[in-house]
Amino acid sequence: MFGIGMPELLLILALALIVLGPKKLPELARALGKGMAEFRRATDELKDELRQMEHEIDESTAPGINNKDDPFLEKPADTASPSPLAASEEKK
Repeated sequence: MFGIGMPELLLILALALIVLGPKKLPELARALGKGMAEFRRATDELKDELRQMEHEIDESTAPGINNKDDPFLEKPADTASPSPLAASEEKK
């Protein structure tokens, strides 16, 4: 947990108790817990929305099309042959 061990955590809690007092510490802990829960909810909603968008993109592609049918995504079959650009540079 962020490289903080049990002794360090106890020291931090003891200092917080001394500085804030026994009345403010529970209020602070409650507010911190609510803030963390809200942050977790927001990140979960964002993750769900991204997954839904990814699912919609996957569904929108035609079922018969794959990466082999797309010339821009296709990998060259023979990597030993020079590219057309390399051939035109050799002619110069």
